[in-house]
Amino acid sequence: MYEHKQYGPWWWLIVGVAVIQLAAAYFVGIQSEEGIILGVFGCLILLLSLCFRYLMIRDEGEYLSVRFGPIPLFGAKIRYSDIESVEPDRTTVLDGWGLHWVPGRGTTINIWGFDCVKLRARGRTIRIGTDDPDNLYRLIKTKMELHRVPQPSCSYIVPSN
Repeated sequence: MYEHKQYGPWWWLIVGVAVIQLAAAYFVGIQSEEGIILGVFGCLILLLSLCFRYLMIRDEGEYLSVRFGPIPLFGAKIRYSDIESVEPDRTTVLDGWGLHWVPGRGTTINIWGFDCVKLRARGRTIRIGTDDPDNLYRLIKTKMELHRVPQPSCSYIVPSN
């Protein structure tokens, strides 16, 4: 059973933006239209910050679960049987952090740092950021082989005389 949680400092930045929004709402006046708008957006940003506190990577038997949390609104589940290849890799600044797709690079799921494991699953590239790349690579490689769907083999029966 593999379960790894990585924290990222971006959470503090998002909380800081929310606090600034809420402070601005207070100073503008909570009863005013501007204050209400600032307050609502501040609360939404604060809620969003709870979606990106950490990245949890967990073996769920048949699939790998990659979720941001503690509110798990964003993430992915990847079936081991769908994984065609896996290799340790590094993301770039262009890949960024969070959950998004970059043309020519594929999907990135990352909370902090540049170490990752690069997968090919159903023809798509997925980079999963982690501060535990060696163990995550070994897990996926092992599970990938265990869940590999056997390819049908063709055998011919040659009639005898």
